Amino acid sequence: MPKITVHKAGQVYEGEVKENTNLVVRAGIKQFPWPHLRYRCGMGQCGTCASHILAGGEHLPPPNWKEQKLLGERLQLGYRLCCQLWIHHDLALTQENLVPATPPCTSS
Repeated sequence: MPKITVHKAGQVYEGEVKENTNLVVRAGIKQFPWPHLRYRCGMGQCGTCASHILAGGEHLPPPNWKEQKLLGERLQLGYRLCCQLWIHHDLALTQENLVPATPPCTSS
């Protein structure tokens, strides 16, 4: 079973999850990583679950179009949307001190 490590407020929270698990779905039903994971829509639209992947990112699938749209250049920094990931391997993440999204360009 994959081990998930969440770094939050100077603490480290660890728990095991079943393989092929979505962390936002688990948090929504009050299972680990709840209450340590921020989330809202669960559909890749709001970006609330954006996380910086600290370890295990090499095992994740390539970002889908929703992640590309919301995270943009932050993907290159190791950011992912937890709602779009189905976990098969150990993963460490944080949702603190995230680089803000670049605002869309507007022409005057």
